[in-house]
Amino acid sequence: MPQKTKHTPMMIQYLEIKEKYPDVYLFYRLGDFYELFFNDAIEVAQILELTLTSRNKNAEEQIPMCGVPHHSAQRYIDTLIELGHKVAICEQVEDPKLAKGMVKREVVQVITPGTVMNTSSVDAKENNYIAAVLKVEQEYLFSYTDLTTGELKVTRLSTEQEVKTELQSLKIKEVLFKVDQEKNFQQKLADELGIVISEGSLENLEDKDLNSLKENCSNKSLYPVLDLLLIYLMNTQMRSLDHLQPAEEYETSHYLIYGQEARRNLELTISLRDGSKKGTLLWLLDETKTAMGGRMLRQWLEKPLISKMTIENRLNIVGVLIDHFFERTDLTDTLTSIYDLERLAGRVAFGTVNARDLIQLKNSLNQVPNLIHIINSMNASHEWDSLLKELDPVEEIASLIDQAIEEEPPLSITDGEIIKVGFHDKLDEYKDAMVNGKRWIANLEAKEREITGVKNLKIGFNKVFGYYIEVTKANVDKIDDARYQRKQTLTNAERYSTPELKEKESLILEAEEKSKALEYELLVNIREQVKHHIKRLQKLARVVAEIDCLQSFAFISETYNYVRPEFNTASQDILLKEGRHPVVEKVMREQVYVPNDVNLEEGTDVLLITGPNMSGKSTYMRQLALTVIMAQMGCYVPSQYAKLPIFDRIFTRIGAMDDLIGGQSTFMVEMTETNNALEYATSKSLLLFDEIGRGTATYDGMALAEAIIEYVHNKIGAKTLFSTHYHELTVLDQRLPKLKNIHVGAVEENGRLVFLHKMLDGPADKSYGVQVAKLAGLPDTLIGRASDILSQLEQKEENLFKNKEIESQSTPEPAINLEMENSSVDEQLSLFGAQMQETEGNVIEALRKANILNLTPLEAINLLNELQNKLK
Repeated sequence: MPQKTKHTPMMIQYLEIKEKYPDVYLFYRLGDFYELFFNDAIEVAQILELTLTSRNKNAEEQIPMCGVPHHSAQRYIDTLIELGHKVAICEQVEDPKLAKGMVKREVVQVITPGTVMNTSSVDAKENNYIAAVLKVEQEYLFSYTDLTTGELKVTRLSTEQEVKTELQSLKIKEVLFKVDQEKNFQQKLADELGIVISEGSLENLEDKDLNSLKENCSNKSLYPVLDLLLIYLMNTQMRSLDHLQPAEEYETSHYLIYGQEARRNLELTISLRDGSKKGTLLWLLDETKTAMGGRMLRQWLEKPLISKMTIENRLNIVGVLIDHFFERTDLTDTLTSIYDLERLAGRVAFGTVNARDLIQLKNSLNQVPNLIHIINSMNASHEWDSLLKELDPVEEIASLIDQAIEEEPPLSITDGEIIKVGFHDKLDEYKDAMVNGKRWIANLEAKEREITGVKNLKIGFNKVFGYYIEVTKANVDKIDDARYQRKQTLTNAERYSTPELKEKESLILEAEEKSKALEYELLVNIREQVKHHIKRLQKLARVVAEIDCLQSFAFISETYNYVRPEFNTASQDILLKEGRHPVVEKVMREQVYVPNDVNLEEGTDVLLITGPNMSGKSTYMRQLALTVIMAQMGCYVPSQYAKLPIFDRIFTRIGAMDDLIGGQSTFMVEMTETNNALEYATSKSLLLFDEIGRGTATYDGMALAEAIIEYVHNKIGAKTLFSTHYHELTVLDQRLPKLKNIHVGAVEENGRLVFLHKMLDGPADKSYGVQVAKLAGLPDTLIGRASDILSQLEQKEENLFKNKEIESQSTPEPAINLEMENSSVDEQLSLFGAQMQETEGNVIEALRKANILNLTPLEAINLLNELQNKLK
C-alpha cells in the first residue's frame, strides 16, 4: 500500500477506504465516473480493455488510473463478477455543494459472484447461490441462499466429499469459510470446482438481529453456520435483507442422491457434446412458462424425492392436467403473463425496484384469480387443496399500484412521469403548474413572433441556460434590445430572455423540481408498503412455480406418450416395458426409436450386458437412470409400462475421462468413481457400470471387473447394469444366481454390420470391433489388415489349444489330472475340490499338476480362487 503522506487529501481518503477492502476492486466515485487506482487500475484496465492513464503525470511517482462512466458502470461490474472477481462500490454520501473540505465517501455495497442482485446478469431460470461451510468437530455445517429470491436453507454433512457434491449439485457461485479455517479444503475447492472462496467471521454477532431468520430451525447446533452466512451478507450488502426467508432445515438423505459423475454422465443439465442445455434431461423437461417455474424445475431435477406420498401427489396433479387439455391450455396462457415474483420481491426489499417492476408485479397479481378459476373448473382432486390455499392475489398491493403508477412509466425513478394524476393532491398542483406554464410558454412564442415579425422565432430549454428565445442571425436586427436580454451566442443564432420569461421559468422549474422530488418520495413510500407483503408474495411465487412445473410435466407426458409409473413397496423389482431414452427419442424426431424392456424381477439384481460398441448399451443403461429420476420427480416416464422401486442413490461409471488438475489418470478416475459407488451404495441404490477395467491390462481389467460384480452381487445387493467387452465374464451367471446375461442384437449382412438396438437374452457371440471401426470410416486398407491380424490371432489361439490337447494326451498325468482331461471347467474344479487334501503340500502339488495353459484367463482365476479357499 502506498504511503499516504505523499498524496493529496482525496488520494489519502481513497487509500484509507481501500485498506478496508484489500481483496476487491474499489470503484471510487469522482463526479460522473468511477475511478480505480494503483494495482486495481492496472488489472481492471487489462481485464476490461480500458485505457490506462495516470494521475499526477508530472510527479515522480505517477498513479495508475482508469475509470468508467457511472451511468454505464453496471455492465463493466457484471463482467468482473462473471469472471469471479469482487467489486466494492464507493459513493459520495453527502452533497458536494454542502460539503466542507473533502466530500465524504463510503462503500455502499460489495458485489461478489454469490451476492449479485442485478437480475439482468443472472440467468432467469437459474438460481445464484452463495454457501457457507463451517467445520464443527468431525462434521460440516452447510447453509446456502439465493439473494435474488430470498431462499435460505441449512443442513449438516459428514465428509468433504458430501460438501463437494452439494456444492456441485447446487451450482454454488461462492463459498464462505470462517477466517483461517480449512485452508487446504478451500484451495482444493478453488482448484477442482473453480468456486470463488471468501472468508467471514462471527464477530459482533450480538449486534445483529438474526433470530427471525433462525426461528424455523429447531436444531440450534446449526445456528453458527447461519450466523456466518448472514453476517457476511449484511456486511457486504449494507441494506435491508427483509426478503430473506426463515432458514429451512433439510436432510440430503430425504432426496435421491447422485454425485457429479452421475450428473455429468447422464447429461442432466449440461450436454457432454457442447456444454449447453440442449440435449439434456432439463432441456426435455423444461416447458415451464415462468422464470421461477424454471428454477424450481432445476431444483426438482437436482433433488428428486424419495417420499412415495409426495411423489404420488405430484403424479395425481399431472394426471388431472393431462385429462383436462383445454383447461391446461388456459393455465399455460395465464402463466405466460406472470413475471418473476420472487426476484421482484427481492428487488423491493433491496430498494432497487423501479416503477416498471411495480407494473409487472401488478399485472402478475391480476392473473392469480384466473389461475384459481381454471383450477376449480377442473374439479381437481384434494392434492390441489394446499396449492389453492397459497394462491393469494395480494389484492391490496395490486390495487395500490393500479391507483398510483402510470401504465408505462420511465425506467428512471428520479425524473418524474411515474405517479398518476389524482393519486396525490400536492403533486397534482405541481403538475398543473407545469402544464399551464408550458402552455403559457407556447402562447408566448406565438405572441413574440407576432410582435417581432420573426416567423422562425422559437422558445427552447436546456439544463444549463433554462428557457430562452432563439432568433437566427438574419433576424437579429428585428429584436428590441431594451426588452430582450442576450443569454448565449451561437454560430447561426442568438438566444435571449425577457423579464416575464424569467419569472415564468422560475415557477415552472420550481414546480418540476418539487414534482420530481415528490414523485420519488411517493414511489419509495409505495415500495415500503409492498415490502410489508413480501412473505405473501414469496409464498405465492412458490405455488405458481410448482403449478408451472407440474403443467410442464403434463405437457411432455402427453406430447411424448409417457405413462404413470407404479412404485413397489415390498421389493426392489424393476419392470419397464418398451422403455425409451427420453432425450434421444426427442432428438431423433421422425426416426423410429427402438424401445427395450428392463427386467430386474424374480431375484435378478445384475444385468450383464454385452454387445458391440455403438449398438446402444450405454443408451440402455442411461435410459433406466433417467426414467428413475423422472419418476421420483413426479413425472410420467417414457415406457409402455413402468414398475419401479424408490431408489436412495444413483451411481454411474460411464465413459473415459482423466483428471489433469487432480493428477489422476483415466484408470484412476475410473477406480475412484467405482470405489465411491461400492463404499456408499445400499441395496436400494441403482448402479450403472460401463466397461469397468478397460483402462488397464486385459487380465488386470478382467479380474477387477469380475471381483466388482461379485462384490455388488454378494455384499451390496443393489440393482446393477454392468456392460462389458470381456465375454469371459458371461459364465458368471452359472455361479451368481442373481446375475442375468443380456446382449444387444447385431447381424452381419454382406460384410456390413447392422445394429438391431434390441436387447436380447443371453451373451453376445462376439465384439465386432473391426466392423465398428469400418463403420467409423477407417481406411479400407487398415480395416483389411486388421481383419488379417484378427484371423491370425484366432488361428494361433486355436492351434495352441489343439497342441496343448495333444500334449496332454501323450504325457501321462497324475490321476487327479487324468480324470479332468476330458471334463468341463466346472467339472475340473469339482474334481479338484473332491480329491485335494486340506494340506499345503497337496494344494501345491495340485497346482503344479494342473493344465493351466489349457484354461482361459477367467477359468484360471476361478481355479486360483478355489485353491486359495482350500488353503484358508
